[in-house]
Amino acid sequence: MIGHTHGFPDSDWAQAKTTARELLIRRARLKDREFVTYGELVTKLPLAIEPTDPRLSYLLDEISTEEYAEGRGFLTALVVHQEDWLPGTGFFTMARRCGAEYKNQETFFLEAFNYVVEYWRAHRD
Repeated sequence: MIGHTHGFPDSDWAQAKTTARELLIRRARLKDREFVTYGELVTKLPLAIEPTDPRLSYLLDEISTEEYAEGRGFLTALVVHQEDWLPGTGFFTMARRCGAEYKNQETFFLEAFNYVVEYWRAHRD
């Protein structure tokens, strides 16, 4: 029997993580086009998933947790709501679980965003 992650075949979940990660890295390296909305992101994924599906948060959490553990920052800081250009509350919850401390969410978001952009513009590997 094939394994499943959050209701998707493991292979599809892994491919979605790879696709999202690669898209976000490409965007981090662009000037003036770094942000990716949740709506745009889901159109690029090989999963039938909506921007408001809680499983999208799990996918983004896994990506950022892994990236942060490797010293590359919270890559999913680039994923924002189209309405306010901020990440969802799940982003901030995930960051705290990883040990981030902050008083102001917007300030933390901008610092996390800038770290990721600077990292990926300096590293082409």
